[in-house]
Amino acid sequence: MSKKEDKFNKRRLRSSYFTVIVSISLVLFMMGLIGLILLQAQKLSTHVKENIGFTVILKDQVKEVEVAHLQKSLDASSYVHATEYIDRDRAAKELQEDLGEDFVDFLGYNPLLASIDVNLKADYANPDSLKWIEADLMQNPKVKEVFYQRNLVALVNENIQRISLVLLGFSILLLVIAIALINNSIRLAIYSRRFLIRSMQLVGATSSFIRRPFIWRGILNGVYGSIIAIGFLSAVIYFAQNEFPALFDIQDQQLFITLFGIVLLLGILITWFSTFFVVSRYLRLKTDKLYQE
Repeated sequence: MSKKEDKFNKRRLRSSYFTVIVSISLVLFMMGLIGLILLQAQKLSTHVKENIGFTVILKDQVKEVEVAHLQKSLDASSYVHATEYIDRDRAAKELQEDLGEDFVDFLGYNPLLASIDVNLKADYANPDSLKWIEADLMQNPKVKEVFYQRNLVALVNENIQRISLVLLGFSILLLVIAIALINNSIRLAIYSRRFLIRSMQLVGATSSFIRRPFIWRGILNGVYGSIIAIGFLSAVIYFAQNEFPALFDIQDQQLFITLFGIVLLLGILITWFSTFFVVSRYLRLKTDKLYQE
């Protein structure tokens, strides 16, 4: 083989590896982006659920000491995220602002009762939990009523579950597409070296010996592609943190590191499996079939 042909083959080989790395990085970036959306969707779901709550309406003539004791008891409960006490005067003022008129002057007295607004922890923001929480609170002699919007709670949970299933299904579909695309890119890269594989077989090289350099090259390509994808994801996260600081909190660093680790692991595993099976295919292929590929 002349030097010119040798340089041409090396250049073509580098070009094929570059194409594989770019393909891997783009696919992994899309998968990482979906993973990022799933993480933030979970966080948003928790945020929405923790804003679901109920109002504990207290009986008239309940002393402030008893109210404080009840509020502390609620704060210590496993299902409570936060509580807020609203006395009768504050309740009247808020209702006046909503109505746009002074109903206290019109009635001559304040008919509203003091209450405690309770925000639930995300795990308890569902109709079943609210039922037993309501039943438990109604046994307290200081509590007159427990009020919450039952239809809204059920609707929020149904919508969150539906969105989660859609995102999960889309993620699985994207994973299958990613494996197929990366496998196809690797197959095209190894295609140009199919005759080298056959030559190594003819001189007595074992299958594992032939696979080894291809697998290491595949893993290396997976690592390079993962690093590029992680770089793109870091840029997206940096931009999102500046534009949407409430959703993309800097304190989520551990989650982002975990996401980057998953992207790197997927890049290595997918390229390892794909390279292994593609090389195995050419090892089993008959000589006359090599010219028909």
